[in-house]
Amino acid sequence: MADAPDERHLDGFDPYDALDAEAARIDTLLRAMAAGDLDDVWDRPSRCEGWSVRDVVAHLAATEEYHHACLDGQGQQVIADGLAAGYTSLDDFNQGGIDAWRDMPIAELVDEWAVADAETRRRLREGDGGDIDSTVGPYPLRWQAFHVAMELATHADDIALPVTPDEAADRLAWRAAFSRFALTEKDPAATVEAADGGTHVVVGGFDAVVDDETLIAGVAGRLGDDADPALRDALAAH
Repeated sequence: MADAPDERHLDGFDPYDALDAEAARIDTLLRAMAAGDLDDVWDRPSRCEGWSVRDVVAHLAATEEYHHACLDGQGQQVIADGLAAGYTSLDDFNQGGIDAWRDMPIAELVDEWAVADAETRRRLREGDGGDIDSTVGPYPLRWQAFHVAMELATHADDIALPVTPDEAADRLAWRAAFSRFALTEKDPAATVEAADGGTHVVVGGFDAVVDDETLIAGVAGRLGDDADPALRDALAAH
């Protein structure tokens, strides 16, 4: 289809393996942090503006409720319920989820997220090849798994979870590949091609080769305040 995203960018990458790897990193390090009983760790600001580390973990737990609803064919109902509650933006939905989970003791919060996330990952893997209910209606489940993996990776970075040298190369590769796909999902007319030194992006009047780290940050909405506005607009995938 002329308006379809360029799925070839995802060739050779497994979203379920990426999901498992990101979840394992988050689970291991959150449990270590919780065992340390260091309240100041959880209250520290994250890279996500206005959110503490605890807020990010609460958001992850709340998001699992949405994933389960989508897997149950109730994704549209979640949106309807949020609108009925007065939510008018994604920020409202996110804040509502954080507020619902924020006061849970941190060890319990980590446990709740881990159990729910494991179910999400299992059901996504089992449903490969099918569709899932989503905010945009029926959507290829495999693509959704990549989106979920990207979200986990982004929030892991938001709370500064360390990445080992052994993890870094593979993690960078699949995230850059998905970012290319996401740009073509936003604008199928865009030119997005892997190139020496990064990715050649042509969107509207923007035409440049962008390195992988910048590409990933831009698609995830994590470019710094000093970023070129034209670059920010070109890479904004949502």
